Amino acid sequence: MLKVAILTGGNVAERSVSLKSAQTVFKHLDDLKYEKYVIELNGTVFSEQQTGAVVNLNDFTLPTPNGAIKFDLVYQMLHGHPAEDGCLQGYFEVLGIPYTGCDVMASAITFNKQACKDFLCSHNIPMAPSKVLRKGESINWAELEALGIPVFVKPNKNGSSYGASKVNAPDQLAGAIDHAFEYDDEVVVEGFLKGNEFSNGVLRRDGEIVVLPITEIVPHNEFFDFKAKYENQSQEITPARLSAEQTALVQSQTKLIYEALGCRGICRFDYIQVGDTFFFLEANTIPGMSEQSIVPQQARAYGWTITELLDAAVDEALAR
Repeated sequence: MLKVAILTGGNVAERSVSLKSAQTVFKHLDDLKYEKYVIELNGTVFSEQQTGAVVNLNDFTLPTPNGAIKFDLVYQMLHGHPAEDGCLQGYFEVLGIPYTGCDVMASAITFNKQACKDFLCSHNIPMAPSKVLRKGESINWAELEALGIPVFVKPNKNGSSYGASKVNAPDQLAGAIDHAFEYDDEVVVEGFLKGNEFSNGVLRRDGEIVVLPITEIVPHNEFFDFKAKYENQSQEITPARLSAEQTALVQSQTKLIYEALGCRGICRFDYIQVGDTFFFLEANTIPGMSEQSIVPQQARAYGWTITELLDAAVDEALAR
C-alpha cells in the first residue's frame, strides 16, 4: 500500500482553503490503495495532523514508535507559497520523492500572474492589458490611467482573490494598490473586461490530456472574489451554458495553455468571455479541492467520482 503525504496548511492567506481541500483528498483517496497522512505546514515545521509528530526535513520522513515512515508520494494540497510557486517541488526532486502537480518551472511561471501572461503572449492567447507594480518603486500613474476605469487590482503572486479589488473610480486606485501590497510585494493592475466568467479544469490520465467540462460563474458580487468562491456568494453552472462551438473553443484553448506552460497534474484556468473571445485571466496549478470546489464539480459532470479524479493525479505523478 502506497504511503501518501497530503500536504496542507502553510503560512499564507489561503491556509483555511488548503486545510479544507486536504480533508477532501484524505476522505476520497482510495483506502484500499493508499496509507494516508495529512502533513501540515506551520511556520517552518511540517507535522502530522493526528499525532503531531514532526517530519524530518533531511529526508521528509515521519518518525513513529515503529520506525520512520518514508513516503512514496506527496499529494500537494498546499495553496500559495511554498508549494504553488515551485519551491517545494525543487526540494522533493532533490530527495527523489514523487509529487502531484506541476514541476518547478511551470509552478514558478504560473504563480506569477504577469510572468504567466508574458509567457503566453507568443501563443496568441487573448488577455487583458495589465501593468505590474513593485513595492518601493515609483508608480507611473499615467500608464495606469491609460488602462482606463474600471480596472482590477490584485497581488501578483497570490490566490483565492485575497487582496483583489475592482476599482470603479480613479480616487479608489491608490487605496486598492495599497491593499493588494498587504498580500504581496508585486501588484498587477489589469484592464477591465465586461463579460461572463468561466473556469476550466484539465489534467492527464493514462498519458492523455483530459479537458473537463466548463463551469460558468455568476457571482453575486461585482466579480469572483473570495466570498463568491468560498462563501456560496456565486452561482456555478456546470456544464456552462455555451454552444458546442464555444465549448470546443474554450477547451482547445485550455489544452493549448496546459501544454504551452508544461503543466502537470490537475490545473484550472479562468476566463472571461467578451463577445466571441475568451480572455485568459489566470492559472491555478493547485486548485481548490473541497466538495464544493469547481474542479470536483467538473469531474462529476464528466462522469468521474472525486476518487477517480485523485487517482488520475496520483498515477501521473508516479509515472513520471
